[in-house]
Amino acid sequence: MEAFFVSTTTVALAEIGDKTQLLSLFLAARFRAPIPIIFGILVATLLNHGLSAWLGVWITEFISPQTGQLLIGISFIAVALWILIPDKEEDASSKLNRYGAFVATLVLFFLAEIGDKTQIATVILAAQYQQFFLVTLGTTIGMMLANVPVVLFGNQLMQKLPLNAARYAASSVFMVLGLLTFMF
Repeated sequence: MEAFFVSTTTVALAEIGDKTQLLSLFLAARFRAPIPIIFGILVATLLNHGLSAWLGVWITEFISPQTGQLLIGISFIAVALWILIPDKEEDASSKLNRYGAFVATLVLFFLAEIGDKTQIATVILAAQYQQFFLVTLGTTIGMMLANVPVVLFGNQLMQKLPLNAARYAASSVFMVLGLLTFMF
């Protein structure tokens, strides 16, 4: 269960102020259809993070445990530092508008997650815990915890949320995980 709780917490915190959260706000404003957007986020995240968790578990078959621990520790610390860099809203393709809120969200969210810090975190967490299902479930719930309120409450929520505090909290969690990896 540790893999689930750590995955949920770290991704929920790391997602605050992330480009995919800004994308959620953009999609909510554009389509004004929260249910299809929420389901699009869910499916995109399950696909993206499922593949990422699989990669994290798979890659540990090819490296020694000591090398794996070193890479995981360094990766946690790198993500901690990366989180401190604020994301900017990226322009979404208007060509997807004709397919509706669900398809637009599914495609844009999946693509936005490629190479994103939460995707990288999912790979690292799966490599660390060797728990494909619990890490995928945890990171997906973390994404939903951070993005569903944005879809539902959008502008009001973003005006009251201290993004820098959330960014520092998420960075601290990853830094601690990185340091603990070196210690054990």
